[in-house]
Amino acid sequence: MKTLEGSVAIVTGGGRGLGAEISRTLAAERAVVAVADIDIGSARALASTLEGDGARCTALKLDVRSERDAEACVAEVRKRFGRLDILINNAAVDYTLPLDELSVAQWDAVIATNLRGPFLLSKYASAAMAERGSGHIVNVASTASRRTWPNASAYHASKWGLLGLSHALHAELRPRHIKVSAIIAGGMRTPFLLDRFPDIDPAVLQDPAHVAAAVKFVLTQPEETVIPEVMVLPMRETSWP
Repeated sequence: MKTLEGSVAIVTGGGRGLGAEISRTLAAERAVVAVADIDIGSARALASTLEGDGARCTALKLDVRSERDAEACVAEVRKRFGRLDILINNAAVDYTLPLDELSVAQWDAVIATNLRGPFLLSKYASAAMAERGSGHIVNVASTASRRTWPNASAYHASKWGLLGLSHALHAELRPRHIKVSAIIAGGMRTPFLLDRFPDIDPAVLQDPAHVAAAVKFVLTQPEETVIPEVMVLPMRETSWP
């Protein structure tokens, strides 16, 4: 298996939840981690903890909806560390509302964060990776990219779009020796679900560290192998199949 030691990674939405677990997992593998989050306080707190454990990392304020922020984030990582090897498109938002209550602004916010953001970061990251002739982009999708349920039209649209984008980039970037993988994650015990659904039974969800382990798995495949898609589900969740 490939080692991640010395690789330089950006994790969007890296300050908490699944993003924080991915950041911890990569740091434990001795990768250099840029914890990028719109909440710079959470990014700095995690980066400080990881540095205290001996990791090389940095915290960056990033609004994935902003082209300027996306371009600047990639440029800053390259300036500080000389390269960019891994991009984890993890940042996401949702508004769980029926269509007649969902505002246009809320729809736009979900699409901008969950789909425009990965496009922007992938655009600038892949250009940096292509210069070195290698790299890996991992897009965190969801079972919401494979089936639907009520009151989540914007989230479904964004995640179905993200899965399509991921496979399109897999086909497009392979000739440049850049791998692209989608992680289709089932429900996790993270603030993304627990803060919005206080009545949910945490026992039916999975530890986000298990999904982070799947991210590590796709990243550590030999150079001649790429995993375009992997699904990681809690045993007791029923959102798939």
